[in-house]
Amino acid sequence: MAFTFRQLQYFVAVAEQGSVTRAAQNLSISQSSVTEALKELESDLGVALFERHPRGLSITHNGHQFLRHATKILATVSDARNSFSGGLATRGGKLNIGVTSLVAGYVLSDLLARFRRACPEVDVSAIEDNGGYLEHLLIGGELDVAVMVISNLRDRMALQAEILETSPYRLWLPMGHSLVSADIISVADVAREPLIMLTVDEIEENTGKLLSALGARPHVAFRTRSVEAVRSLVATGAGVALLPDLVYRPWSLEGDRIESRDVSGSLPVVQVGMVWRKGSSLPQSARDFIGIAEALRSARPR
Repeated sequence: MAFTFRQLQYFVAVAEQGSVTRAAQNLSISQSSVTEALKELESDLGVALFERHPRGLSITHNGHQFLRHATKILATVSDARNSFSGGLATRGGKLNIGVTSLVAGYVLSDLLARFRRACPEVDVSAIEDNGGYLEHLLIGGELDVAVMVISNLRDRMALQAEILETSPYRLWLPMGHSLVSADIISVADVAREPLIMLTVDEIEENTGKLLSALGARPHVAFRTRSVEAVRSLVATGAGVALLPDLVYRPWSLEGDRIESRDVSGSLPVVQVGMVWRKGSSLPQSARDFIGIAEALRSARPR
């Protein structure tokens, strides 16, 4: 029996939520429907996509590989549906996009691929820089739209922003760490651990809020601008990390497993969104780009 489109939807929802319960709630269906779909999918593929344990599910290496294919299949089907909606730019034109470094690899790539497929005749130019400079370019009319972290947006009087994704901070841990099996992880538990800090521009402004939330002065073992370095350092036991869930991946480049857990307490939230200048007459290409981004947001499991 070949796997179905619905099974792929359920699989992606569970992989993104890390829980059958949360996936079922977001999909507004029963947990048993999700569980049965996963079992049928694993039977059809002949591999285990998830490891079952008392705390829930964790995706396997095979599951992580299949997730990339499943996401592409769902995106292609969505693009096929959108191709009949009409109104997308077919006259060519130009689109100038700005993006911050964190967002470039985790949000923009999929969005830009969808836009290129829908509007192949549009000449797209993208620039990566810090949020403050992108705001300056937007206000000056040198960029049509930017995809960036908007939690720290400075000039809200001159700029219009629309949220694409809200990502909570979660704790990253190496396999075998004592906190992996804890029922509840508190902010005080995290404060006692050596911390790996990510210092890219849009996250660095949240660092103060994060350290304040930890209360006691934590021991920062390493500061880096590389998400992959954080992954490797956590996986090899150099420390733990608190990062937005949108950048979480369960494997380091070396193939070591990284666990992710919720922390009870008040931690900051990262909002990623589209930004453009208020009152500006956006070109058709920019309006199409914003429309595709909105459609992608609506298609995500809630």
